[in-house]
Amino acid sequence: QVQLVESGGGLVQAGGSLRLSCAASGGTFSSLAMGWFRAAPGKERGIVSAISRIRGSPYYADSVKGRFTISRDNAKNTMYLQMNSLKPEDTAVYYCAAYYTGSIYPPKINPSDYSYWGQGTQVTVSS
Repeated sequence: QVQLVESGGGLVQAGGSLRLSCAASGGTFSSLAMGWFRAAPGKERGIVSAISRIRGSPYYADSVKGRFTISRDNAKNTMYLQMNSLKPEDTAVYYCAAYYTGSIYPPKINPSDYSYWGQGTQVTVSS
């Protein structure tokens, strides 16, 4: 069973930066495609970014392209989300998620395709 633990959330002013981390344990990290999702108050959980198991073919939601960067370190069993130029509309609970795959192709972006989830970390961007 894969366990995912997010960290790095917090309160930041608009225009600032945060780096989220997702540490995985209990599984084979290099066989996991991974993603970041977020849920704002009153809104459904949606994709922010995702990365294939070999670090290639990252996906970004249009709302974060050019501002967020996803990465992973398979040696450390950790995925990251560097968030720059943060906006108040980025305020949400951010979730790390993963699924096992034998594919090296672009990762899936539907939350229902992900088998494992972290508990979430709050990101609040003040104006």
